[in-house]
Amino acid sequence: MSAPASPHRPSDAALTSIGHGLPAVHPADASPHTFPDGGRWRTEIPSTENPELLAAVLKEAAGLEVPVHRISQGSGVWMLTDAEITEMAQACAAARAELCLFTGPRGTWDIGAATRTASGGAGLRARGHDALAGCVEDALRATELGVRCLLVADEGVLWTLHRLRAAGTLPADTTFKVSALIGPVNPASVAVHEQLGADSVNVPSDLTLQHLTEIRRVSRVPLDLYLEAPDDLGGYVRMHEVAELVRRAAPVYLKFGLSKAPGSYPYGRHMRDTALAAARERVRRGRLALDMLARLGGDTAMSPPGARLPGPLARFSPGAPG
Repeated sequence: MSAPASPHRPSDAALTSIGHGLPAVHPADASPHTFPDGGRWRTEIPSTENPELLAAVLKEAAGLEVPVHRISQGSGVWMLTDAEITEMAQACAAARAELCLFTGPRGTWDIGAATRTASGGAGLRARGHDALAGCVEDALRATELGVRCLLVADEGVLWTLHRLRAAGTLPADTTFKVSALIGPVNPASVAVHEQLGADSVNVPSDLTLQHLTEIRRVSRVPLDLYLEAPDDLGGYVRMHEVAELVRRAAPVYLKFGLSKAPGSYPYGRHMRDTALAAARERVRRGRLALDMLARLGGDTAMSPPGARLPGPLARFSPGAPG
């Protein structure tokens, strides 16, 4: 597949008019890949923790005309009642948005002391059999209640869930999203996560444009990328690069995070007012990013509303022993 035409860059015409030299654009840097519907980008609103926050996001998105392909949650399946999960799944279905819930438990909420050290220990990974089994239980429960996208923060959990999907224990149209909290940072590691069953991979937001091009030379798995990252993920703001990020990283989910906002995992009602304000502001940040993408001529390659599947991906054989 040939690389798509490039959107124009900020201020190219104005700078050229005064004789300012411009860096060269290399067509070979563009990703040749798309989603199966032909789109090059989709959108995601993260940190939407319960039905009330979801309703606020959907209302704000409708008012600001922000298309939303995916809405994700970070606290975990276990932090929601069956009624709340059902309500969220139904609301997302009505809005033609994919709901993605996090599986748990995770290492940072475990009793293991190493996660509290400067090194972070094993981080978010599931410690021991019981934690792995807990993640599987979350996946079974969520899919029984209509959820078809699950967040994972452990390679073993990802592989196990992929094998359960291949065996028919989990619905065949379930998708698995690798969390930014363990996001791989080189082409080989992204390719391994794809082979383990990932349907999208949240790479860290500090990867360079060249890093994204390198990943696209070995893998077509959809990437998730914060245009604005929460402070605990660096607080990076890359909104001004949105057109080039799409050109290099497609197919990509543009994530509208929020810096300078307190962490909310695990969410509870004691955080309600701040969380509601942050949810609305994430959508507004999305409007700003999409406006910039439109000004640069890169907004025409969006996946249609309701699109969610990644298309064919490379996999290890799920028949291998776990």
